[in-house]
Amino acid sequence: MEKELHLNIKQWAEADRPREKLERTGKQALSDTELVAILLRSGSQKETAVQLAQRLLSHYQNDLHQLSKLGIKDFRKFNGIGKVKALSLIAALELGKRGMESAVREQTIIRTSFEAFSFIKNKFNDLQHEEFYIITLNRANKIIGEKMIAKGGISSTVVDVRLVIRQAVEHLASGLIISHNHPSGNLQPSDADLSLTRKIQEAAKWFDMNLLDHLIIGNGNYYSFADDGKI
Repeated sequence: MEKELHLNIKQWAEADRPREKLERTGKQALSDTELVAILLRSGSQKETAVQLAQRLLSHYQNDLHQLSKLGIKDFRKFNGIGKVKALSLIAALELGKRGMESAVREQTIIRTSFEAFSFIKNKFNDLQHEEFYIITLNRANKIIGEKMIAKGGISSTVVDVRLVIRQAVEHLASGLIISHNHPSGNLQPSDADLSLTRKIQEAAKWFDMNLLDHLIIGNGNYYSFADDGKI
């Protein structure tokens, strides 16, 4: 039986090598498979880096969004991808995600609670625990940035008011919007939510900043403290 031959990537014609192609023709000329192959650097004894990248992408229907959700264990299920390669892929995909978010931030002005919800809602997709975020804004209500401040359990999370204010001060923010999720889907604020909102609102005033809203998010919907007259 004739043995199947898998060429090492260095044995390919130079025009077909991803790294050389990137240098010669620029990043736009490379396919997703070729870009992933560059991150992988090498394949295995049975396949080249390009073939490994092709197999990986094909498994996830060539959907980079799905790929960006994977962890180290998910990547390591593929023969030829060890810990170092998995970490390289995760880092690169996260950088791409942050670049896209940065581009969105540069164009986003928050005028309503729904616009704030639309901006932050994807942070809470499919979470089974609570997370707490701050969105910082300039005087024109243009978004400066966002950051997770705390992560908790199924029904609560502990938020340090000082960390919220420090993040806003570091961004030289004029306004801030805070948000957290209720995994249960119950959007009504708890006594703890009301107390925390008042504390952050009062602390922000000391730095000439305004707490513009507090959103509670769950099951694709939201509750706005500002809309309900609680801010």
